[in-house]
Amino acid sequence: MVRANGAVSLRELARVVQTSEVTVRRDVRALEAEGLLDRRHGGAVLPGGFTRESGFPQKSHLSTAEKTAIADLAAGLVGEGEAIVVGAGTTTQELARRLARVPGLTVVTNSLLVAQALAHANRVEVVMTGGTLRGSNYALVGSGAEQSLQGLRVSRAFLSGSGLTAERGLSTSNMLSASVDRALVHAAAEVVVLADHTKLGSDTMFQTVPTELITRLVTDEPPLHDERAAAELQSLADQGVEVTVAGPDADAPGGDGPPQGGRPRRDMPLPGQRRTQNGGLGPQLRSASALTDVSGEQRARVADLRRR
Repeated sequence: MVRANGAVSLRELARVVQTSEVTVRRDVRALEAEGLLDRRHGGAVLPGGFTRESGFPQKSHLSTAEKTAIADLAAGLVGEGEAIVVGAGTTTQELARRLARVPGLTVVTNSLLVAQALAHANRVEVVMTGGTLRGSNYALVGSGAEQSLQGLRVSRAFLSGSGLTAERGLSTSNMLSASVDRALVHAAAEVVVLADHTKLGSDTMFQTVPTELITRLVTDEPPLHDERAAAELQSLADQGVEVTVAGPDADAPGGDGPPQGGRPRRDMPLPGQRRTQNGGLGPQLRSASALTDVSGEQRARVADLRRR
């Protein structure tokens, strides 16, 4: 599967072979010892994956349910009549499909896939950057793309990447893509990063957005055993990033069911909320239901996490 797709997640491997992620993780560790693949947080890639970037066909098959939930949640951040920039990536492509319903929207992008998703949206204006086509991810890169973004100012930038850590922020394995993403960030008042849990804790060659410039992270809920991803989320929140977590699908086992007016989401509270200098609560993990009262079940979960 890794040879065919370039990368694969432990969750998908476990589903395909009908076993637990613990068993799959042990087998992946053995295959890495034989030099057949490289382990990555939440999955595995072909050897040399730190500098190698999977192409669009490979990425499009990874974490599809998670990307859908993230895109649904991120689309709710965009209002009528806004002007935004959307970077290249399979998650941002999913977001673009949902933005087609937002009237009066202007989308600036260097991604052919994002533009294609919005091509038939009558009420959305699409502005393409210039640049040189990078075929592996259908994105325009280079000096032409960067120059076309000079002098631009929009409300938000929506970006994805190859890895995300609290220490370095968002990163990618391609230098040209990183340069264009930095230009997109410079054009926006706020930066929203879309990244599924498999990218949390992963670090690749070129930094695109340092942590202090990330306004919000929209991600999916990590598996309960994935302590590293949960710790990374808390570290990001402690550094001022507003973390929004998309919950499981209502049709999936253990789903909580959809809230009124949207896809199902649930809070992922973590202990140790940071206090600001003035004594108030600092940035913390939020979900779409953060404005509602915390239920007894949620309070019990917080208490259980604190005991751990």
